[in-house]
Amino acid sequence: MFYQFEDEMITVDAKEVSPYYVTAGYVTLNEFENICETFGFSRFAFDSCRDSSGFRSTVEIYDDYSFAVLNIANAQDVHDSMDCIGVFIRKNLLVVVDIEDSDCSTRDSFLDALKRYSCINITLEKLIFAFLDSLIKKDNKAIEDRAFKITKLEELVLQDKATDKFNFLLLHMKKELLILRNYYERLIDIGEALEDNENEIFDESDLRYLSNFTEKAKRLREDVDSLRSAVDHLQDAYSAYLDLKLNHTMSIFTVVTTIFFPLTLIVGWYGMNFTNMPELTWKYGYLFVIIFSVGVVALLTFIMKKRKWL
Repeated sequence: MFYQFEDEMITVDAKEVSPYYVTAGYVTLNEFENICETFGFSRFAFDSCRDSSGFRSTVEIYDDYSFAVLNIANAQDVHDSMDCIGVFIRKNLLVVVDIEDSDCSTRDSFLDALKRYSCINITLEKLIFAFLDSLIKKDNKAIEDRAFKITKLEELVLQDKATDKFNFLLLHMKKELLILRNYYERLIDIGEALEDNENEIFDESDLRYLSNFTEKAKRLREDVDSLRSAVDHLQDAYSAYLDLKLNHTMSIFTVVTTIFFPLTLIVGWYGMNFTNMPELTWKYGYLFVIIFSVGVVALLTFIMKKRKWL
């Protein structure tokens, strides 16, 4: 479907698109195959859309048009399946090719972009900005939610409530942030390539809209970098907490060993069973050793507590 901005926004067929009005189209891959030559797009451009896979995003600049293949990450759930679109731009024309959009979220973003500016004030640059900006409009909230989650994890460490899976959780979060960072890097690459305007399909006076999008993508990347640093610091803090906990445990073992070591000496001493040891024949020898051992343990425990070693 193509939407042409005249005195009002009207729907037109691909063959009815006028080069004198700003027009936007949202088509499937099969539909694009039938109309790509109508708008002068090369077969290579169609093949790039058809063969798109993985996280790869590309942007190509030609004499009279530009195109990009973009894999769109869901900032709320980066492990969700990615949408994939092709974006084709020539003078007064924006064509978005639906390569993979199972939940129709990209199509909804496209339709929202059409309503952002009035027909009187619309330009191709504004339309591209509105569409690309709509793709990331919820990302600030997603990044903010992750920041609050990191804060809660810090509280768990301070409250000694971190579980054995805490490190795994941090690694999982670092992976998500890496995916987001790569996504924003690709958005920045696309924004900067369009902003360069090598084929002069944009008006210089309106390039600021493309620049605005690039700056937004850069700020999102910087926010993600800040979160990655926070996760790294949290991981260091958790490691330090584990070391401190281990040191405390080892200190307790050391103190306990120190307290009961004299008992080992006493047992070894009286275990020699020499003939002339008077305690062996003394009536109260056994009781004396018990009281002496308890007294030694009590004395050492008192000393340890007084010096706050226990």
